[in-house]
Amino acid sequence: MDLAKTRILTDNVAGLASFYAALVGVDVVTNDYYVEVKTPTAVVAFSRRQFIELNASGAPLSSMPSDTVILDFLVDDVDRHYERVNRLGVAWINAPTTQPWGNRSMMFRDPDGNLVNLFSFGAGLM
Repeated sequence: MDLAKTRILTDNVAGLASFYAALVGVDVVTNDYYVEVKTPTAVVAFSRRQFIELNASGAPLSSMPSDTVILDFLVDDVDRHYERVNRLGVAWINAPTTQPWGNRSMMFRDPDGNLVNLFSFGAGLM
């Protein structure tokens, strides 16, 4: 079994897909219903919340962002991406920081409030 993609539910499919396309440096054609942003190794998809079925209890899915999932993007040099990401107007959690295990990372929230981490491996951690 292979994980095919990660999908984020949103009420702003075009806006959030455009944000991630700018983040990873790819072009996408947007619409208001479903968009995939493809990288060489993964796909992040966005779909309109109203098209997802109700949960088992019949209640609509929560519209609150989740702090239980973080999208991790591997980059060659975290510091080199800092100013470009900052220009996207993100809400910063951590500016570029070397983690105790050696990775260099920075964390922020996307326009819907989801957590995003850009990281590069530290010496010997591939």
